[in-house]
Amino acid sequence: MNSFVISGGTIVNEGRSFVGDVVVRDGVIEGLSQSGAEIIDARGMLVLPGVIDPHVHFREPGLTAKGDMATESRAAVMGGVTTVLEMPNTSPATTSLELLEQKMEIARTKMATRYGFFVGATSQNILNDIPKFNASKLLCGVKVFIGSSTGDLLVDDERLLSKLFAEYEGVIVAHCEDEAMIREASERLRRQEPDATAAIHTRVRSEEACYRATARAVELADKYGTRLHVAHISTARELALFSGGDVAAKRITAEACVPHLWFSDDDYARLGNLIKCNPAIKTKRDRLALREALKSRKIDVIATDHAPHTLAEKLRPYWDAPSGIPMVQHSLVAMLELFPPELVVEKMCHAPAVRFGLEGGFLRTGSPADIVIVDPNASWVVGRDNIDYKCGWSPLEGSRLFRHRVVRTIIGGRSTFVESR
Repeated sequence: MNSFVISGGTIVNEGRSFVGDVVVRDGVIEGLSQSGAEIIDARGMLVLPGVIDPHVHFREPGLTAKGDMATESRAAVMGGVTTVLEMPNTSPATTSLELLEQKMEIARTKMATRYGFFVGATSQNILNDIPKFNASKLLCGVKVFIGSSTGDLLVDDERLLSKLFAEYEGVIVAHCEDEAMIREASERLRRQEPDATAAIHTRVRSEEACYRATARAVELADKYGTRLHVAHISTARELALFSGGDVAAKRITAEACVPHLWFSDDDYARLGNLIKCNPAIKTKRDRLALREALKSRKIDVIATDHAPHTLAEKLRPYWDAPSGIPMVQHSLVAMLELFPPELVVEKMCHAPAVRFGLEGGFLRTGSPADIVIVDPNASWVVGRDNIDYKCGWSPLEGSRLFRHRVVRTIIGGRSTFVESR
């Protein structure tokens, strides 16, 4: 099915909602002529652009017990996600164009979504490879960890950061937490509270650690005119570093992730390590500030930071449990529970497309037919029987009754997921 009409749905696009038809011919949005086309009845449904998630960890190569490109992209499609941008901290980490090409070769046969990949900044490739990165059409940006990470992906040296921010011409995505502060807090608190629970995570990875590193990144970007995207803002205090306005006019943009918009530190008592992630989920006040910043356009993009681990790993004692939450299958429906669909589409479809120069993200004539149809009057609960992550669990299990449900996902005019109720 590559030519069809989605008829009678509430189309949500570019700040407007209206009942109408979307006509697709040969995988491209065409217009309103219905001649000879199959009809998809979308009466009572929301018709949205496919979601673009610019921050996922699909774990392949090397960490495939947790997830892989096939399983996690299939879960993404079930959640209405049609494009993902995948992060470099796999095993080995994606730190060169050669390793990027190897990852893309895997993706060609496994990915159910459209995709792009980041290269991770290291001391070595900042010194040697920035001209190659600037010339390459393969990568969607460079990810820099200004804070704790795995392997050699931490870049905390001022000289190297300055070189990267001054010379790289694409978008730099920054994980901002102050490494020295985290290391000191971790060592001190581990001695004091060896049997700590996940409730301590906000003290290990504090507001100050986030603010200090984010301020540092923004200062460097201002100094060198860098195209900077700050990942997973988690505190109210950091918001003072960003301005409102149209994402297309910004050089520095900010991202909020679904876990920081959905949970608060009150949830550690119930969910423990299941919501342990970096940066830490913080207070209700921080969560409210992030939600308001989406409306004021200080935060430009909603992503997931989808990062699956096995349940056995997450059930270890706090100090030994890994950080990361699986979320890509449930991000769209969760955000539709919190925000008007026009805002969700702006932050999860339009803005990521504009920020990273991607096709899709809009319902426009000539755009790829990447479309998601959502039932806004469903009644269902996340459970083991409907989770499609390889890890098999979600912190959203049994948490509440969802009213929105993805019923069809279309990529390039082809239905890649159709609900089988």
